[in-house]
Amino acid sequence: MARLKELYTAEIAPALMKKFGYKSPMQIPKLDKIVVNVGTGGEERDNAKAMEAIIGDLTAITGQKAVINKAKKSVANFKLRAGMAIGGKVTLRGDRMYEFMDRLFSIALPLVRDFKGINPNAFDGRGNYSLGLKEQLIFPEIEYEKVDRVRGMDIAFVTTAKTDEEAKELLTLLGAPFSK
Repeated sequence: MARLKELYTAEIAPALMKKFGYKSPMQIPKLDKIVVNVGTGGEERDNAKAMEAIIGDLTAITGQKAVINKAKKSVANFKLRAGMAIGGKVTLRGDRMYEFMDRLFSIALPLVRDFKGINPNAFDGRGNYSLGLKEQLIFPEIEYEKVDRVRGMDIAFVTTAKTDEEAKELLTLLGAPFSK
């Protein structure tokens, strides 16, 4: 919550400034936004309630209303038409972003069986990190009895860092449990 935001200004920003030798406080990398995305995987055509379930799960997990992603082009091989609902996403910023990240790193990820840390090599070369989860059940907000199907999700951490090294240091200081 506000705990991570205060920690960033009090300890993380000065540590990053010292480690990377920034001359201006504006050079210090920050977490810009977190995007949580769930795709239907083609089940939406068969089950009309699938989209409602995806949006409901995303809203419960993030605490913010999810938006529906629609296909931009028709693809015959995937039986997909333009305008068809293919998933849902939530973009988190500010306090909700820090609160979600805190719950993800301290509550949800440790619930994964045989959890040894998240992959330290999933950076994109520009300071952004992507994380894939196999099921939504690791979040305590999801009620197991009401789940119709186990769905995975993608979580993208978008930072203002210029390099992967800076972004990894920022996320590590924010509490990301990278594997060794």
